[in-house]
Amino acid sequence: MKKIRVVAAVMKDKNDKNEPIIFATQRGYGEFKGGWEFPGGKIEEGETPQEALKREIKEELDTEILVGDLIDTIEYDYSTFHLSMDCFWCRIESGDLTLREHEAAKWLTKDNLDSVDWLPADVTLIEKIREEM
Repeated sequence: MKKIRVVAAVMKDKNDKNEPIIFATQRGYGEFKGGWEFPGGKIEEGETPQEALKREIKEELDTEILVGDLIDTIEYDYSTFHLSMDCFWCRIESGDLTLREHEAAKWLTKDNLDSVDWLPADVTLIEKIREEM
């Protein structure tokens, strides 16, 4: 089975009620179009996961981020490939989160993390994130 190695940014901030919020994006292309995910992408040859994540967020959202701690590495078997996804806590350094490849995006609180239709691999991370919020 083909293996794909990717990185994902779990961007944390606070809303106007001072509650922690997490940024989620809706895929705008491909087999999983319409599903919700944490933004990120493939690691290119010679890149560290952190470098790949900074590059991907700049390309997809025109935003500079600070990459923090690794939350988890998700291993998930889709029907045609195996996904290995390093998920990091991130913080926005600069930029306006301009959607270049996604259909939509939203900030989610701990209470409404389940309000979107997460892609299967991303679902496995939700409880860990909820615990940390």
